[in-house]
Amino acid sequence: MQRRTLDLLFSLGGLALAGLLLVVGLVLTQNANFANNYVRDQLSEQHISFTPADKLSDEEKKSACLVEYAGKPLTTGKQAECYANEYIGLHLKSMAGGKTYADLGAPQSELKAKVAQAEQTNDPALADLQKELAAINGQRETVFKGETLRGLLLTSYGFSEFGVKASQGALAMYLGAALLLLLSIAGLVHGFRTPKSETFGAPEPARTA
Repeated sequence: MQRRTLDLLFSLGGLALAGLLLVVGLVLTQNANFANNYVRDQLSEQHISFTPADKLSDEEKKSACLVEYAGKPLTTGKQAECYANEYIGLHLKSMAGGKTYADLGAPQSELKAKVAQAEQTNDPALADLQKELAAINGQRETVFKGETLRGLLLTSYGFSEFGVKASQGALAMYLGAALLLLLSIAGLVHGFRTPKSETFGAPEPARTA
């Protein structure tokens, strides 16, 4: 096979592959933009803002991201992760002794049973039991709302990470396309400079003594 033909074939194949990588990169970029814009729009609609720096508690000031985002509106996935784990998570731990919504279910059920029994027996401790039940009902409802909001924010963060990975993949595709383009151009230049008569892998003529 002629060397020029081989160079042209490899170069044209490289150009086709570079075009394919470029298309894949554009698709990944579009997906990344969609993820980022969707997360930003959804979070912006919630009108959540971080606590200003001068109003942060001593515990909250220990969190680097709460200090960094202090006073700013919550609009990005990384901010959602910070707010969910460092702000909501911190306050949930200090509420109800760190118990979760599921943990509070058993003591709530026990208090309901005690209140029902006290009502039947006219137990003088009924008022105190009702106060305890009201308190645990409020705690469980608050914890439920906090855990729900925390889960939604972490879902937004996870969705935003898909956008980050898509951006990284798009960058890799663009770099690969650029490299193939340069190699293909170099191959075309070499091919046109190569004499038509030159063949690839032709045996060297035997040397005479």
